[in-house]
Amino acid sequence: MAKPSPKKKTSSITPSWTSPWTDIDRSIDNLRKDMEKAFSSFPSIQFPSMPKMAQTSCDLIDEGKQFRVKMDVPGVKKNEIKLEVTDNSLEISAEHKEESEEKKKNYLRKERSQVSYYRTLPLSEKVVSGQVKAKLTDGVLDITLPKAKPTTVSKKKSIQIQ
Repeated sequence: MAKPSPKKKTSSITPSWTSPWTDIDRSIDNLRKDMEKAFSSFPSIQFPSMPKMAQTSCDLIDEGKQFRVKMDVPGVKKNEIKLEVTDNSLEISAEHKEESEEKKKNYLRKERSQVSYYRTLPLSEKVVSGQVKAKLTDGVLDITLPKAKPTTVSKKKSIQIQ
């Protein structure tokens, strides 16, 4: 009789991960949270604020004999506005500074704010710079620029849309 052959031991090789992917994600997330905690304890640094360059609404209208500019400059006084006119451009700049002080018992607070406006408007025709007029009413700057050679304003004709 034949002797049964000894059974061979089979070993299966299975990869063994020391930590699954979810554990790696969790570890990275914990590291991020720890870094945020560490940096949040640092004192914050306040840099001096730069003057705000305000965006403002500006209309340029061709009235035939003259150009007209209407520009919103809220809170600005007329002595804070500077206008410079050349033959074919208009430069408008304004700077407004404000300080307020509030005193209470054992308390002092002082605040400053500053706003600036600046626009350069190219003009399609030459103007007479010596006859330019400007008026400030309720925060709206109204500038009239007479043209050197007035042009006729073409009449509008209504067109039907089909």
